[in-house]
Amino acid sequence: MSTAPVGDAGPRADERISVLLADDQHLVRTGFRVILEVEDDIEVVGEAADGGRAVTMARATRPDVVLMDVEMPVMDGLEATRQITGAGPGAPAVLILTTFDRDDYLFAALRAGASGFLLKNGTPEELVDAIRVLARGDALLAPEITRRVISTFARPGDPAGTAHLGPDAEAALGELTPREREVLVLLAAGSSNAEIAASMQLGEATVKTHVSRVLAKLGLRDRVQAVVFAYESGVVRPGG
Repeated sequence: MSTAPVGDAGPRADERISVLLADDQHLVRTGFRVILEVEDDIEVVGEAADGGRAVTMARATRPDVVLMDVEMPVMDGLEATRQITGAGPGAPAVLILTTFDRDDYLFAALRAGASGFLLKNGTPEELVDAIRVLARGDALLAPEITRRVISTFARPGDPAGTAHLGPDAEAALGELTPREREVLVLLAAGSSNAEIAASMQLGEATVKTHVSRVLAKLGLRDRVQAVVFAYESGVVRPGG
């Protein structure tokens, strides 16, 4: 999934990106800190060893990005993500560190409001790049995870796409123009702005505007949530 900008969120160019580390393993947090603090534009503002502490520290430090583990004591990373991203405008973006073998975590984190996923076997460069992507207000899925999300949602009979929308979400979907609805379908397929532009024979700037309007009308944070919404709303059918 591409990470084309979809909003104006994120720090100004002259500000450092503030990051909160949430992982129950001290050595892991130390490793992340060592990787991030050599970057001139990134500042680690705190560490949390459990999900409850991560929520408390996120409220106190208001970081741009929270780097979140899933399996932690007191409160797991999924509930912590839900509470952090549900804090309203200006809430931090959450980057989940994930593995291939827990699809249930992946989809639960998507619904909890996570804006990015990175494999734990990724490189330091990928970690730094991912944090910068989220700090700009974009969303990020590793290509391998994007394929996993789409293939699982598209599997007939899979429960991943069976959630029901409330009346507000249904009304918001009705506000989309036919062209915006087409953009939503292409977003659900993991298409980049360039790919959407080629498919719809539009300029990339026009596509960027359409994507921003789709997200705004549906009340979605980013492209990651758009994938989930498209399947759960029935705009894209499992197996279709």
